[in-house]
Amino acid sequence: MKKITYLSIVLAGLAFASCKKDRVCECTWSTTDPAAAGFTQTEETTYKKVKKSVAVENCESISYQTTAPVAGFITTNDCKLK
Repeated sequence: MKKITYLSIVLAGLAFASCKKDRVCECTWSTTDPAAAGFTQTEETTYKKVKKSVAVENCESISYQTTAPVAGFITTNDCKLK
């Protein structure tokens, strides 16, 4: 009976434990525009006290790739959760 009680306490503790913590999203912006001459920029954004699944969803939603219609160069913003 004691084992079941201890197991219940441990499981309840795990259920109430927070999986929320600070997560860092790293975005790297780059372009093939000759005027920018291979310029890249990296920026980090910190999400405070969020679950990993929420941080991944928010971080990766910032990623994009566009092509300039006339000039034809490509601009990319690639975001990944660290």
